Amino acid sequence: MISCKNLTKIYKNGDIETRALDDVSFTVEKGEFVAIIGPSGSGKSTLMHIIGALDTPTGGKYFLDGKEVSKMKENELSDLRREKIGFVFQSFNLLKRTTVLRNVMLPLIYSGMSMKEREKKARAMLEYAGLEKKLFKNLSNQLSGGQMQRVAIARALINDPAIILADEPTGNLDTKTSRLVMKSFQELHKKGHTIVLITHEDEVATFAERIISIRDGKIEKDEKNG
Repeated sequence: MISCKNLTKIYKNGDIETRALDDVSFTVEKGEFVAIIGPSGSGKSTLMHIIGALDTPTGGKYFLDGKEVSKMKENELSDLRREKIGFVFQSFNLLKRTTVLRNVMLPLIYSGMSMKEREKKARAMLEYAGLEKKLFKNLSNQLSGGQMQRVAIARALINDPAIILADEPTGNLDTKTSRLVMKSFQELHKKGHTIVLITHEDEVATFAERIISIRDGKIEKDEKNG
């Protein structure tokens, strides 16, 4: 599903070059749950932006579902993000004064579905993500951090993406809530979803079935978990 071949990313500031990624190669098969872990400045965020079609590499190739993403133009990248990738971020990225249902329905606005169909699918995804029905009409800013992340997961799933890309999804949560959210990702994985998780926390990474460790722009380890 995901194939990264000799990826490099170089940032230039005048005469100074910073090599954020240095000859990174790996694949992720359909249905895998992979954690990419590394300290600040390791290159994991740069790699996340490339996998999420938010940036392009300086060198090397990136394929998603057999299509070479690294050569796509901005409009093609935009279409790919909408159609193939479900994002879950640390900051949730929900509209605060909007109901839970409308937050999840938002990605369907250009789908051609009727309002009734969009609401039906949003309800189904919220139940799938484990949010209580009584919260569906709450404003998102009336939820706890764990509840907001479940809403974000439901929104990420609404377009049936090929891959769920989670960027530090527990970064704003306490330890107990973090574990509950990570168990939600494990359940999604058991149901067949492909998940790539970006984190700097060892405990969070252990919820994945495979861990890729990155440091100084290079892959240090790539091993099965457990």
